[in-house]
Amino acid sequence: MKLVHTAKHPTEAHLIKGMLEAEGIRSIVRGDQLYGAYGELPILPTVWILDDTLAAHADRLVIEFLRGSAAQRYRHERWTCPRCGEMLEGQFTDCWKCGTPRARPS
Repeated sequence: MKLVHTAKHPTEAHLIKGMLEAEGIRSIVRGDQLYGAYGELPILPTVWILDDTLAAHADRLVIEFLRGSAAQRYRHERWTCPRCGEMLEGQFTDCWKCGTPRARPS
């Protein structure tokens, strides 16, 4: 396992974990359960990848994510959820309303 990011809060850690997994990189979040003790303990949530050989790729993805590159890259690619009909921005990989994954281009 390799540490790829120390997050500011649990939400950020889980967003990054989700983004990495959407890119096929298995990951876990550690320390998110202890975040409530922040201030008393020097604990911040961390994101770890399970395959060390993907570290360089994961690092690039995290940097792009934090810079908002995905939102910029896909901002004009709106899509409609095939299950519930919700209109979504291009950076979303799943429907925020019903959870249906976006179909991958073939």
